[in-house]
Amino acid sequence: MNHPIMMQATPMQAGDTVLIVGHGSREESGNDEIREFAALWRARRPDLRIELCFIEFAPPELNAALLDAARSSARVLVVPLILNAAGHVKMEIPEAVEQARLACPQGQILLAPHLTACDPILAILKRRLRRATNALDMPDPTTTGVVLLGRGSSDRGANGEMAKMARWLLEESDHELVDLAFTGITWPRLERVVQRQVLQGMRQIVVLPYYLYTGTLVQRIHRQVEHLRGQYPQVRFACTEHFGFEKEIFELMEQRVADLRAGVTDSRLPCDGCSYREIAHDLGHGHSHAHTHDHAHGNDHAHPHSHPEGQPA
Repeated sequence: MNHPIMMQATPMQAGDTVLIVGHGSREESGNDEIREFAALWRARRPDLRIELCFIEFAPPELNAALLDAARSSARVLVVPLILNAAGHVKMEIPEAVEQARLACPQGQILLAPHLTACDPILAILKRRLRRATNALDMPDPTTTGVVLLGRGSSDRGANGEMAKMARWLLEESDHELVDLAFTGITWPRLERVVQRQVLQGMRQIVVLPYYLYTGTLVQRIHRQVEHLRGQYPQVRFACTEHFGFEKEIFELMEQRVADLRAGVTDSRLPCDGCSYREIAHDLGHGHSHAHTHDHAHGNDHAHPHSHPEGQPA
């Protein structure tokens, strides 16, 4: 007697999958650093199933990785390894999550916020600034200017997060001059800020790149600083490195996972499921969360952008 062939469904793996979402870079060394971060985090937390994907420029790609994770685990915890919330965090990642939810309704997909401007990031910046200042010829903060240099964006909220970090750094250090500069999209740029600080009498300048991992922009920053050394031979420059492997970054990611698992209030990205994000996308605009979600919206979504997080890393 012949029996019909039964198609066996792929068994769902119990437990959670933590999916790291990195930006991705045209510079492969930057992607390799994010892969190294994932490997270090797995070694640090063997109790977690940790996978990695990229928004652009490198495999595995976000949408495919989300589907793979959703099909093989009961719950996916999506954790962006990104400093500022511009278009990728507010638009592309939530859209990919929504598509994966439609394709895999049997599982649960939760989306955490980006790393944000917060005290742990401030602690990293303060530590790096202190080391750079102490390594200068005259470790005097009153004559040492500071430039916090980050990726520019057409999203005012993302630029505002950096402005907040610069202000916090000013208030918690003895430096009289802490300025903000951007590598692209918006202003001011590094060269103009350095020019102003020199005119204001700064004899030493510390450049703090606000970047997690290396890439074409980080490499450009170091070339710019070398050029500035030649342009201002009377000024001593120090330039710190990117900071994606600091202990605070691992701790922030672990806190995101713990908060999602516990259902902590505000543990999920506000743009996840926000109807105004969808409207902004349809209109071709950016999406600012300077607002809350319980009142009428004004023009916070009117931010056309060519590349949300600034130029590709």
